[in-house]
Amino acid sequence: MNIVTKINDWQTLRKNLTGRSIGFVPTMGHLHAGHLSLCERSRAENEVTVVSIFVNPTQFNQASDFQLYPRTIEQDTSLLASHGVDYLFLPDAESMYADHYQIQVTETELSRELEGEFRPGHFNGMLTVVLKLLNLVQATRAYFGEKDYQQLLLVKKMVAALFLPVDIIPCETMRAEDGLALSSRNSRLTPEQRQKAAHFPRLLQSGQCAEDITKQLELLGFKVDYIADRWQRRLGAVWVDDVRLIDNVILSP
Repeated sequence: MNIVTKINDWQTLRKNLTGRSIGFVPTMGHLHAGHLSLCERSRAENEVTVVSIFVNPTQFNQASDFQLYPRTIEQDTSLLASHGVDYLFLPDAESMYADHYQIQVTETELSRELEGEFRPGHFNGMLTVVLKLLNLVQATRAYFGEKDYQQLLLVKKMVAALFLPVDIIPCETMRAEDGLALSSRNSRLTPEQRQKAAHFPRLLQSGQCAEDITKQLELLGFKVDYIADRWQRRLGAVWVDDVRLIDNVILSP
């Protein structure tokens, strides 16, 4: 696996990949089986697979969340190499934001509700860095998990609006045995918190109305940001003490 840390070095390497199909998996690291499933899908569908790891400071609306985000680069590198990834791109924030974040990507409708309401500025940061990465990698296909469903919709909308020549490939949410959607933040849960967190996906899938699910989660001690039905999905965001979890499930007809 080739590890590239400098944007200029990557741009030089990219010229040598012209004519080959490229799959791209953007991540913030602390990789789990969900990330690796995206890599495996990319490898099956493309000649070259590129993974980026970049903990993007502009999409954290709380500085403490950015500081606490797990960084496990040695473990991540080993996992990616063992799964046959061709290139790992590891840019730094100074290079990615040489303009000091003066240029931003903003969406004005879809990004205002749900996650956008509770995490002001988050989607600006996410869309801005995804656009930068897509421009750098110039992938044939880019792979995004459906757990962050609103993010997925926004990335697809941006790609269509800006005529980017890349196919955005949605990938099904991977879950642990207890039903909890795999997330890098799960590692911050204590065993007791983890046991409590498993009620969240169970209730989302219960078929009850959003209002009843909200009441039950609050009785169980969750702080609920939202439970809402949009886009043929039931989406939710909750807090288990100081750890925020999001999830969604397909609504039955």
